[in-house]
Amino acid sequence: MTKSLTLMRHGKSSWKHDVDDHDRPLRKRAYNDIKLVADRAKPEISSSVKIYSSSANRALTTAKCFAKHLDLNSKQLQIKPELYTFNVQELKQFIYTLDDGYDEVMIFGHNPAFTMLANNFGDKHFDNVPTSGLVNLSFENTSWKDCKKGKTTLHLFPKNLRT
Repeated sequence: MTKSLTLMRHGKSSWKHDVDDHDRPLRKRAYNDIKLVADRAKPEISSSVKIYSSSANRALTTAKCFAKHLDLNSKQLQIKPELYTFNVQELKQFIYTLDDGYDEVMIFGHNPAFTMLANNFGDKHFDNVPTSGLVNLSFENTSWKDCKKGKTTLHLFPKNLRT
């Protein structure tokens, strides 16, 4: 069985509020971008996907909004404080410890870790995974701990979807 990992960077955050980085909310534009990506990704994301999100407000709000657009059950979403990281090695460690019972996983989090992971694990190079950007990676592995190099099967960036 193959493993499918979808990375989605949080939506564009607002700097209007004098709050800690962890608590920054999304800008209004982010909600439109999330919907654009969710609408396009819907056929590619199964209803059994396991979703993990950083505990940061902007990532968690993005995850909830995305899941709502795909009519996913809120029980599929789990908040993981360790995903509030900008470090690719910490992100890899999280992936290597995923439950092998899940074949399809989606993670909501942050750059530069997401861009670096997409480039390390995938077969396409991205200068930057933008806010609300989604990258799907597929691995020919039965265990998450064996995922090293996969195939980039999908990338959706809001600026490419706007008409």
